[in-house]
Amino acid sequence: MRRILVADDEPYFQELIRETLEADYSVETTGTSREALTLARTTKPDLIILDMDMPDSRGADSCRELKNDPETKSIPLILLTRRSDRDLMIEGLYAGADDYVCKPIHAPELLARIKSHLRSKECYSDLDRDELFLLLELYETISSSRNPVKILDTIVNKMADVIEVERCSIVSIDASGEVRVRASNDLSYGSELTLNLAKYPEIEYALTHRTEIVVNDIKRDPMMEHVREDVQDLEFKSIVVVPIIRNESVIGTFFLRTAHQLPESEADKVLRLCRLVANVSANSLENAILFESLETARYCLEEMAERDGLTGLLNHQTFYTRLEHELSRAKRYDTDLSCIFVDVDDFKQVNDVHGHLAGDDVLKQIARVMRHAARESDIIGRYGGDEFVVVLPQTSSDGATDLARRIHEQVREIRIKPMVSHRVSISVGVATLDRDVIMSADELVQLTDGAMYGAKKLGKDQIHVLGSPHGATATEPSDAEVELARKS
Repeated sequence: MRRILVADDEPYFQELIRETLEADYSVETTGTSREALTLARTTKPDLIILDMDMPDSRGADSCRELKNDPETKSIPLILLTRRSDRDLMIEGLYAGADDYVCKPIHAPELLARIKSHLRSKECYSDLDRDELFLLLELYETISSSRNPVKILDTIVNKMADVIEVERCSIVSIDASGEVRVRASNDLSYGSELTLNLAKYPEIEYALTHRTEIVVNDIKRDPMMEHVREDVQDLEFKSIVVVPIIRNESVIGTFFLRTAHQLPESEADKVLRLCRLVANVSANSLENAILFESLETARYCLEEMAERDGLTGLLNHQTFYTRLEHELSRAKRYDTDLSCIFVDVDDFKQVNDVHGHLAGDDVLKQIARVMRHAARESDIIGRYGGDEFVVVLPQTSSDGATDLARRIHEQVREIRIKPMVSHRVSISVGVATLDRDVIMSADELVQLTDGAMYGAKKLGKDQIHVLGSPHGATATEPSDAEVELARKS
């Protein structure tokens, strides 16, 4: 009977695992990491289950010690961890653990993981020299690299060399059901493809039924019937698909295409090796999916932190950070830098008469106009309640005035349903960096803000350009005029 060593300091979980396994396995339990290491060396169990949160040692240290010891390194090691301890789990996997199961323990899942690893261990005895070297290289890559994309790319390219297949791919399926080729020997590094499962019945079957598929002749196999026309001109003959399973969930498939038909003995050999590599791939594929979801979440959080929630434009703080950068660059390289300040005319009246929802709609429509009118390199921010600001790198006063005119004209065309009788208008100020006068980002914004108040003073719904000999308005308002405009 196969022997399993369980190391967990909680008697409840020791007993639960014993009851789950004792019908099929001989189970030995311990409550300390130190004793687990000693028992692993003396009794040589077929598999070890190790809790990551033991009182006498860090779980990752125990993993590392077991995997660095020649006497125990080949014993499959499954971690026990709580779902909230994802960092511990990842640390344990990097330390050499083969798999993990989360608490509370789901008995069928634990049994499935154990059977998978013990079956994999049996397969090693039948491997030839090249296949063993392949697995050794893959394990070395996994232990030396934390980049899941690099690991998956290495797996498919090494497998393609050893088995001599036309295509070797690793395919993933995410929580939304999207199926993508994550790595393939015929794709460049880091490239991905989205698959339409309707065109890949063999992959769909493997994912749905959680089983291996061997299609020995794609032009005759009944499974390929509804895609027969699509595969008639393809040069390969056989397909092998092995599902990649993590914690009872199919997260993808290992996919091979061969140029020749596989004899039964060769198909068995290829399947056996694919099972092993699918197990090797599982951690990396899950990490790649997890990394992508974390990157997406991080990007979303960063966007939320940098953007105004209503308009999607940069918020006040982020706008100033970008402006400081552009101002520094303009001074260093002696290039133009212009600024546009926009204020909605009579916005309080919009809110009072038509309501705040209509007011929000006005702001969102103006933001949309500004995004469409500006260049990708321009920096657009919501400065305050109904105030907007645009910074234009490498742009003269004339160029900034042209953009101000486009924004001004397009805002006039905005129509809001509850505001049929109200025409939206804006007052716009334009200023350009003068290195002899403007020393800071604040000063540039204040001058542009002053130009906008000059437009207000001149009757609203117009553009005021500071320091321009020609333009919508050429005269610069005095400090007294600006202050008067602010108070009016």
